[in-house]
Amino acid sequence: MLRTNIIMKLVDSGVVSVVRADSPEKALKIVDAVVRGGISSIELTYSVPRANDVIAELVEKYAGTNVLIGAGTVLEAVSARLAIVAGAQFIVSPSFDEEVAKVCNLYQIPYIPGVLTPAEAVHAMQFGSEIIKLFPGDIAGKAMIKDLKGPFPSINVMPSGGVSADNVAEWFQAGAIAVSAGGGVTKPAETGDYVAVSANAKKFVDAARAARK
Repeated sequence: MLRTNIIMKLVDSGVVSVVRADSPEKALKIVDAVVRGGISSIELTYSVPRANDVIAELVEKYAGTNVLIGAGTVLEAVSARLAIVAGAQFIVSPSFDEEVAKVCNLYQIPYIPGVLTPAEAVHAMQFGSEIIKLFPGDIAGKAMIKDLKGPFPSINVMPSGGVSADNVAEWFQAGAIAVSAGGGVTKPAETGDYVAVSANAKKFVDAARAARK
């Protein structure tokens, strides 16, 4: 039930914001700005220094709200377990890893691996992934979702890479269950403009909401 509830909340949010930063302090500021803009699903990447501490702090801060805190760029099982122990509510990887899948299944945490081919998608689904990340989305293209849904009508796809506020509607029209965005939301943080980060987040949320009506 835990995993099902998390997946439902993630899908309902529609947009996952990928947060990268060169310090824990900056990561926390970015997440707060993204949440103020209305995005409630956060993928805190393992490229952030002391990512587990940041995850734990965010989970505690947003406990009791609709905000989900996940871990991204998880490359192997040890990192997956540490992230889950820190409180991560979902795990995202740039590619599929069987051992990461096993850890996530053990703890009933959604695992969203990156895939680019039908074979990779099947492999991920066989190991329990209920959402797969189409990555890189800008290379695969929107038509890939329709093509995958031909032989795999029940597949749930979340594109990552190449997603912008301007083309969110196109991804949903192609069959995406949610979208993932990085710099398109958070880039202004590079110059300390967190107000602009919130504005970008709102644009994505508004675009996703309009596309799904």
